[in-house]
Amino acid sequence: MMTVKKEPWKEWKHITKLDPDKQITEATLETIVESGTDAIMISGTQNITDKNVLQLTTLLKEYKIPKILEPATPDAVVYGDIDYIFVPLVLNSMDLEWIIGKHVKWIKTHEINWDRVIPEGYIVLNPESAVAKLTKSVTNLTTEEVKAYAEYAEKYLHLPIIYIEYSGTYGNSKLVKDLSELITEASLFYGGGIDTKERATEMRSYADVIIVGNVVYTNEEKFLATVPNL
Repeated sequence: MMTVKKEPWKEWKHITKLDPDKQITEATLETIVESGTDAIMISGTQNITDKNVLQLTTLLKEYKIPKILEPATPDAVVYGDIDYIFVPLVLNSMDLEWIIGKHVKWIKTHEINWDRVIPEGYIVLNPESAVAKLTKSVTNLTTEEVKAYAEYAEKYLHLPIIYIEYSGTYGNSKLVKDLSELITEASLFYGGGIDTKERATEMRSYADVIIVGNVVYTNEEKFLATVPNL
């Protein structure tokens, strides 16, 4: 585990998201670590357990790169070999479980290392995604509504990260641009559909950090092209 810095994501540009429910080779992990990506995020929506999270963290153990766990459920939280726990609040969910319910359950039933916990304000915008369906997110939002959610997250909740999640599809770059002009204190994360250098460059010009996931499992060359220093 690396020495934990305060708000290291302020210096990051690119995070690679790995799904514990998907198989990955050690060779691919080595490619990711050596690519220049700033951190690895362990995150998934379906079939996430403490067992498959532990399997992935064990594979990553020896690599000197910041490791983030973004847990899907309280029971999938592990601390070994993890530097940060990024915990989403799905702000546009119709189900309070994803805003406060699971979080309170976690606090009641687990001993928490708060020094590693970072809250994220999630706004989920792809209605076809597993995360939107699971969290019952209201995705047909206008630009002004999304901006209001983001401002609420930053100014009222004082969340350090606002995460625009399109999960599996490429999102509205004009919306991300508008949010980048609105948000002044929180870091703006964008994830969804980044599978080319052009898409990575476009979203990186507006978001503080881009999150790249699916393409790492399908095309390593395309993944490498999304990393800013290549």
